[in-house]
Amino acid sequence: MSAMSFADLTALAQHLRDVLENKKSILLYAYNGTGKTRLSTEFKNLGKNDDERDTLYFNAFTEDLFSWDNDLKNDRERVLKINKESRFFVGLDELEMDNRIRPLLDRYADFDFRIDTEAWEVSFSREVITGEGENAKTETVEDIKVSRGEENIFIWCFFLAILRLVLDDDGTGPYRWVKYVFIDDPISSLDEHNAIMVANHLAKLLKKPDSKLKTVISTHHTLFFNVLWNELSKANSYFLSSNKSPGGYILSETGETPFFHHVALLRELCEAAESGGLRTHHFNAMRSIMEKAACFHGYDKFSDCIQPEQGDPDKTMYTRVVNIMSHGNYSLYEPIEMMEENKAIFRKLLGDFRRHFPFNPKLFDAHGKEEASE
Repeated sequence: MSAMSFADLTALAQHLRDVLENKKSILLYAYNGTGKTRLSTEFKNLGKNDDERDTLYFNAFTEDLFSWDNDLKNDRERVLKINKESRFFVGLDELEMDNRIRPLLDRYADFDFRIDTEAWEVSFSREVITGEGENAKTETVEDIKVSRGEENIFIWCFFLAILRLVLDDDGTGPYRWVKYVFIDDPISSLDEHNAIMVANHLAKLLKKPDSKLKTVISTHHTLFFNVLWNELSKANSYFLSSNKSPGGYILSETGETPFFHHVALLRELCEAAESGGLRTHHFNAMRSIMEKAACFHGYDKFSDCIQPEQGDPDKTMYTRVVNIMSHGNYSLYEPIEMMEENKAIFRKLLGDFRRHFPFNPKLFDAHGKEEASE
């Protein structure tokens, strides 16, 4: 597996652009906190020339183009406001985006919406059944506030509708400036079933044979990555990680076989535990591995994989620590060093997990020998 080092995200973004001179798609896998969103921004910035752009992107900044007005005074007319200053919405009032988004949204959700192009806002509604038996009837509830996951999937479908316009553009449309598309983690709030659906649908769009569009897709979601890897078989696929030097990054090829990232992830956790370089986001990674192991072995929840030695009274405490440390800013956005007591808990949980759910030790030995020979 070859690897390349980059001093900063600007150098890495330029390398991706160079690769896309001869490739159509690039897939990146990276943990949260590595810098995927910042990389997408750097990639976009390299294509800026005064007022000209060449990159359409989907990332956390895209989601920030939408904001809720919850009608705090009357608590009735809740709407999602659209930032009309962004070129992301160019032609919104002319392209009948409602009709372009709705067939996409119907794949994933059971609510409806209406875009007001004069007020630059979106209102949502849902049909509900009231009453029982012969008295049952269907009513439409207007101006609802959808959940965070439903909001994210609406924004994603909005983006897909624009992506279709880009792919169908004959050089005269409002998105004719788009040469590259950079998509960063579009499925953060989706379950695994919808992650598969989104990946499959996205791949089908991008495989349009006559399209010259160049695409980079980055994610921390292993299932989403693997579905795309299989669907976009000709894409270059990489694992992105932070270098030990400040600001540095390493790009490693995933090889020509399916990328079983949980193995690489477990190796990294073992290395971090041994070296002492444990960060708070490593609890999130360990929970992810435990969830996959629980599913494979037929357990109901990840905590069933926490199997301390017989007589240890602290299983509930261990589960609580993993729950707390794998949610919120502890795990995703501030990968700071663990406190010593949490390092001790982490090492114990990792050791117990490897004893009860053993992986091939040669995978870890080979990795160590490979590093020693470099």
